[in-house]
Amino acid sequence: MSKYANRKTEVNGILFDSRKEAGRFRELCWLRNSGAISELKLQVPYELLPAQKINGKTVERAVRYIADFVYTENGQTVVEDAKGYRTEVYKIKKKLMLWKYGIQIKEV
Repeated sequence: MSKYANRKTEVNGILFDSRKEAGRFRELCWLRNSGAISELKLQVPYELLPAQKINGKTVERAVRYIADFVYTENGQTVVEDAKGYRTEVYKIKKKLMLWKYGIQIKEV
């Protein structure tokens, strides 16, 4: 069992980290098929801080946020995260997304 009691779930051959995320994917597919949203993408990475190097050697890896879903709705890009539990790391990354990209993550 995982740390946050989530269960890996497969939908259409895609393995999701939780039942909640898999369920949201089903909903988004329905919305895409009905024309309400478009350009649905999964696991989209955003670099929040670049890798840190000293004398050409990487001493710290880049910090990234990986969005569960990104799609277009009414001409606007939506970045979405299927959250069951908001970790402290996630809260910081959410703030960095707003600061760096002007993107407010939609939590479902």
